[in-house]
Formats: sequence, C-alpha cells, structure tokens
Amino acid sequence: MSAPTTVAFDADQAWVLNSSVALRPEPFGALLYHFGTRKLSFLKNLTVVEVVQSLPDHPSANHALAAAGITERDRPLYLNALAALAASGMIVQPS
Repeated sequence: MSAPTTVAFDADQAWVLNSSVALRPEPFGALLYHFGTRKLSFLKNLTVVEVVQSLPDHPSANHALAAAGITERDRPLYLNALAALAASGMIVQPS
C-alpha cells in the first residue's frame, strides 16, 4: 500500500476521518490507528476528539470548530491539531 498523499490543510474545506483509520475513545481522549501506514496518534483533548468525530456532519472544519464552541483565542490550537492530523493522513477531504 502506498503512503498517503500529503494535502495542505484548509479549514474552509470539508474533512472526514480517513476510512483506513480507527478511532478508539479513551478516558484521556482517543487513540487513532492508521491501518495503511500503521501510524498511531494520541488525541489528549476530548474537544479535539469531538471535533474530529463531528467533521462529517459539517461543510468545513471551520463549521465543526464553531459547532464545538471553540473560541477565537483557542482556535489556532485546534487548527494546528487538525492540520497535523491532515498531514499524517488521519483526516482527509471526502471524495
């Protein structure tokens, strides 16, 4: 299986959890496991988990952040987290 193509994260676009990724909720947040790359990621923030899980329900990542009540002050932290997930292929744009 080939490595995922890196796509620049654009919060104005729609994103979803990669179909090759399993999300397992944990008391601290969640574990993400990519079956294609065998990469494991830890989400140590329950709000990030909520946002990732809600991505398919929103027309863009920005809408998902707004729905989760992310403030303008905290927004850069969440955008960085989503950008890192996109860079590692954990979240992708829907096809």
